[in-house]
Amino acid sequence: MAEALLRAEGISVRFGGLVAVDAVDAAFEAGELVGIIGPNGAGKTTFFNAISGVTEPSAGRLLIGGRNLAGRAPHRFAAHGIARTFQTPRVFAEMPVQANIDFGLQFAGRRHARGADGVPYALRSVDSILALTGLTSLAGLPAAAITPSQQRLLEIGMALSTRPRLLLLDEVAAGLTEAEVEAMAQLIRRLRDELGLAVVWIEHAVTTLLRHVERVIVLHQGRKIADGVPADVVRDAGVIEAYLGDEMVGTP
Repeated sequence: MAEALLRAEGISVRFGGLVAVDAVDAAFEAGELVGIIGPNGAGKTTFFNAISGVTEPSAGRLLIGGRNLAGRAPHRFAAHGIARTFQTPRVFAEMPVQANIDFGLQFAGRRHARGADGVPYALRSVDSILALTGLTSLAGLPAAAITPSQQRLLEIGMALSTRPRLLLLDEVAAGLTEAEVEAMAQLIRRLRDELGLAVVWIEHAVTTLLRHVERVIVLHQGRKIADGVPADVVRDAGVIEAYLGDEMVGTP
């Protein structure tokens, strides 16, 4: 088996006496589309923060290309091809949409981890990334002037502009209409299918996520309680008890 793009080994995050993430192991391979689900307080976002450098793990290793980056700054993770979004979009509100995208491209231009030959055409320019995310007509507007759902797309575009190999999406469907959630899911599939990215997606829209991902990890009280294909996970007795409920059986 090929080396995982990112391998988390025994990752724990403690805040005083609270154990938010408890010795979680997970590996993410090139081209995978993985979902992470769990009830509120399960540790999903904290786990994302740990594997993207936002929060330093209290214990464990984060291996990227054979290097342990645990405790390193977020820009070191980005330089190794890890990009992420946040529950609340983080954009440069006063800058035009196109300038937000260009900021990421400027960062990518300072990297040498991937040559231009390895960058998909859709990620090579501001215009191509705007087209991919459906934001071309909004290019000249300040980011503050576009809708929250469009800001989510812009943040995805900013993450893509760093030319990642692994994209971490934290509740990008939150607050969207049913139609927008489905459109977002289709975009996520395209990012994997057309760009060859590995995508890891946290979402509360569980039924939508389970229809689109190929593997799902379930966290509960900071621990990983399941990791497998959706059809198996939703029938797992521990998952049903902890989170999904009997009505989820047979969902995928």
